[in-house]
Amino acid sequence: MYNEPEKWSSLEDIAEHLGVSKDTIRNWIKKDVIPHHRIGKLFKFRISEVDTWVESGQSAEIK
Repeated sequence: MYNEPEKWSSLEDIAEHLGVSKDTIRNWIKKDVIPHHRIGKLFKFRISEVDTWVESGQSAEIK
């Protein structure tokens, strides 16, 4: 069976997924703490990478 590659998620999608504001996501990007990828001027995310980051406990260490 063929598995489709994971779709990229937008900043808005990730904010909604985590239940935080878009500004919070932007702050985490500036601090380079949340896993993200830059495509031109856009930031894109993989939900699997963000979930792994949250589950690792690293998200709890943000100052």
